[in-house]
Order: sequence, then structure tokens, then C-alpha cells
Amino acid sequence: MKRNHTMMQFFEWHLAADGNHWKRLADMAPELKAKGIDSVWVPPVTKAVSADDTGYGVYDLYDLGEFDQKGTVRTKYGTKQELVEAIAECQKSGIVVYVDLVMNHKAGADEKEVFKVIEVDPNDRTKEISEPFEIEGWTKFTFPGRGNEYSSFKWTSEHFNGTDFDAKEERTGVFRIAGENKTWNENVDDEFGNYDYLMFANIDYNHPDVRREMIEWGKWLIDTLQCGGFRLDAIKHINHEFIKEFAAEMIRKRGQDFYIVGEFWNPNLDACRTFLDTVDYQIDLFDVSLHYKFHEASLAGRDFDLSKIFEDTLVQTHPTHAVTFVDNHDSQPHEALESWVGDWFKPSAYALTLLRRDGYPVVFYGDYYGIGGPELVEGKKEILDILLSARCNKAYGEQEDYFDHPNTIGWVRRGVEEIEGSGCAVVISNGDDGEKRMFVGEHRAGQVWEDLTGSCEDSITIEQDGWATFHVCGGGVSVWALPETSEDCGTGTDTTD
Repeated sequence: MKRNHTMMQFFEWHLAADGNHWKRLADMAPELKAKGIDSVWVPPVTKAVSADDTGYGVYDLYDLGEFDQKGTVRTKYGTKQELVEAIAECQKSGIVVYVDLVMNHKAGADEKEVFKVIEVDPNDRTKEISEPFEIEGWTKFTFPGRGNEYSSFKWTSEHFNGTDFDAKEERTGVFRIAGENKTWNENVDDEFGNYDYLMFANIDYNHPDVRREMIEWGKWLIDTLQCGGFRLDAIKHINHEFIKEFAAEMIRKRGQDFYIVGEFWNPNLDACRTFLDTVDYQIDLFDVSLHYKFHEASLAGRDFDLSKIFEDTLVQTHPTHAVTFVDNHDSQPHEALESWVGDWFKPSAYALTLLRRDGYPVVFYGDYYGIGGPELVEGKKEILDILLSARCNKAYGEQEDYFDHPNTIGWVRRGVEEIEGSGCAVVISNGDDGEKRMFVGEHRAGQVWEDLTGSCEDSITIEQDGWATFHVCGGGVSVWALPETSEDCGTGTDTTD
């Protein structure tokens, strides 16, 4: 039987810009696999505006750390060769690699151009606040360090529909590029009236040459890296019809097993459902709504009703298309979408993603190893290793929920015959010490279960009728199961597709 799949986001915003990250991934792949991680989402692999940039200020999509551009050959994370070797090491260990793609803008242009724009209200991009006028914009990309290697396509203002800086007047604004067929795309999120524009030089997906080039680049990247999937950044700012076309072409290129997940940062379920309908459910989405539930729960403490933690979440309505996460590089402290889940609630939040039947859970590098930057945060490797092991060895079979109390909830996974010792009972409290009486099966009668987290020291013997009372400490999580028999996840069993 196949083991549960678990993804790790293998970076955080403040990683050291030492060029060693691809080497770290290669070295750590066997250990990650042993912990139960069988896929990793890696940061943008393309050349950005500097060697320190996280990759989201993307400059040249065809430079993976191979050409001397923007003052560096390597990216923040290493060279192209080191990247290729890291992916190969992951595959050797049974780990699939998903590459982060930034396709809504370009930054660090090589030359300026003069062209006409119309300034729009930044809070309502459909509202024009000027007549057409000329600016000098950084929109010409010639890639002098790469030349025509891999692609001869050169970007000019023709291929963008907006920018945010007028070098002529040295002022910022939201400037829509004027001209024939130059408008914001309508198939985008409607925040700020129209959220096509986010930052830098905004790629115009109304342009047929742009669509053609981006699809060819996606295919080239698959061939070059032999990766197993993509994570698409900021897709609420990109023509949704293009995302549909792009996904179809990538899957056609690589096969049905090629996996794509999109960052559609909108907690509104109707918007998510409309997007999934538009792209024919070819991709999954991160469950932003669930993340915000975790954040709210961590702030409210016992005032949050845990029995409603999954209400209005993507994993509840679209369980096979939801990628569940607790935090990521954008939600970590001091970043663009800061909504950091409080330290005390984080183990419970991970239990709510890792130990349940639905969703494809992600473990954040910053939660596992810690984060740097202006506010250092220690990692939670010890408790996450316990939860990862429980996911890999215990969390299988029929699921029954006991969400019948605002401060103490629980659920049971009945286990499967194919995985010896599988099955577990999870209890979470956001208030006082609690307990939950739950049924684990008459065939469990007499079994002695332990709290794998170590929070509750006493063991529990399953009663003759298959019921037991499972305890939890206040503000914590307990995972009750038969004692673990192996340190490595899935030792001696098939854990790959």
C-alpha cells in the first residue's frame, strides 16, 4: 500500500544568500525521505535581480544559475549544475521536486524605453487619473550575458501592460501602458477593481507572442530539470484562461502525473471554486482559508470554537484539490502577507493537516528548521518529526470526527491491515486539560496505546467494546496509538508512486 504523501516547502524568506541551498537539498534528501517527506517545493530557480534576491524579482527565465548576469552567475541558491544534481538526488531518494514559477512580472530590465501610459488609481485600477503621457520605463530585456542561448525572445514594452516607475520624472505609480489592445486582463482577481497589476513590469497575457513564449519556456524547464511539477506563484494576477492553457500544455508534455499547485491567495471559497472551474480542475490550490483559520485560532485562544475549524475551507469543500499549510514564506513575520500562526497552536495546526484524510499537507521549512531575519524563530523539528512519523505510519483508514465541543475536539483513524500498527486517535485542546471518549474498534480491545507526543505520560488500554477515553493537556495536542516500532518512515514498505 502507498504511504501518505507529504510536501515540504524547502525554503524560507531569510535563508542565507550563500549559494549553498541546492547542495543542502541534495545532502538532506535521504533524511527528508526517512522522515516521511516525499515531495519538496523549491524556491524560484531562475535568475533574479541580484544574488541576494529570493527569486521573486525574476529577471531571466532561461538563466538557472549558468550565465554572468546581474553581477552573478549563481542564483541565491546555487548554480544550474548544483540544481540539476539536487533534483537527481531527490529522485534517487524517492522525492518529487516541484519548482516555483514566477510568471506575472519581470524585474531588472537592461534598458529603458519611452512609451505612453495612463496613470490609474492604485486602489481602483479601473479608474484612470490621467490622460495618456510619455514615461521612461525599465521594460527592455536583452539578456546580454545569455544572448540567444535557449531562446532569442527579447522583451520590450510591447510585451507588458503596466509598470510602476517613471525614470524620466523619478516617481512611482501604477501606470497602464497605452496602445492598441493594451488593457488590464479581465480574467483576474477583482481586488482593487482589477488585480492584473502587482509589481515591476507586468506581463501582458493578451499578447499571443507572450503566451507562446511562456509555454515554450515551461516545456524547456521540464526538459532541462526533469522535475515532477510546478508551484505557480501569484496566479490571481494572471489571466486565468492562460493558466488553464499553460497547465494543459505542461501535463500534455510530461504526462498526467505532472503535478501543479497554484498560489491563489484569496480566502473566499466562491472565488476559489470559480477559478478551479475555469482551469478545469487541472491544478490544486493552497488552502488559504484554512491558514487564516489557524491564525485566528492562535490569536483567540479558548474563545475560538475548534468545532468549526474546517468550516468554509477549501479542504472541506474540495478535499482532492486542497493543499493544506500552516505557514509559508509570505505569512512569516515581517513579510508581505504576515499572518504567522502562534507558537502555542502550531503543533495542533500541523496535526489538523498531517493526521487527517483530506488535503495534501505542506511542512514549512521555517517551521521545521527555524527562520532568520529580524525576528529569529526556532524550529519545531522535534514535534514535527513525531507528527510526520504518525502521518506515515498511523494516519490511515476510516476517519470519524468528534467535533462536539468548542475547546476540545478529536478524531479517529481506524487504520488498515496493510500497514501493521496503523490507526490513531487525536485530541486537541485550546482551553483546559480535556478528554474525548472515542471508538477505535472492537478488534483493538486490550491494546495499550500511548501518546506519541509525550504530553500525556500514562498509557491507555482500549476497552472491550473498542472505546477509550483519550486525554489531552490544555492548549495542546495528543496523538494516541500503538507505540512506534521504527524510526524511519515506511521502513521496508513501498513509499513511492
